[in-house]
Amino acid sequence: EQKAYEWIMRHGGIASTESYGPYLGQNGYCHYNQSALIAKISGYVRVASENATALKTVLYKHGPVAVNIDASHKSFAFYSNGIYYEPNCGNKTMELDHAVLAVGYGDLQGESYWLIKNSWSTYWGNDGYILMSMKDNNCGVATSATYPILAEQ
Repeated sequence: EQKAYEWIMRHGGIASTESYGPYLGQNGYCHYNQSALIAKISGYVRVASENATALKTVLYKHGPVAVNIDASHKSFAFYSNGIYYEPNCGNKTMELDHAVLAVGYGDLQGESYWLIKNSWSTYWGNDGYILMSMKDNNCGVATSATYPILAEQ
């Protein structure tokens, strides 16, 4: 996500979702209405790596946080409900292959989880979300987390 933050700063902000048009699922350039910029950022913050307490604090104080995860397993692709734990999931930086949004955390029947919003539409997972186990930094949720610093408008 660092490259995304730098792109947003370099191009004067980020446009609304609506100005991008529909998702096409192909390589190419994003076409957007530059006059429809809705937010500007002045920088971004990296959350302490592999520190669940730090990530919880940032979620509480600042809201949603961009995180990278290992989404390479079929069990992730076909997730539908419950707390997701994949024992073969990587949690080192080089093993993380997908950016998602951590939006919360909780506890279900004694098991702690991260509430993660995916970008694969509301047809994936539980209405586009997944509960990812905090156990062993499963799939690297707490490995590489960042959030933007909003600029004065």
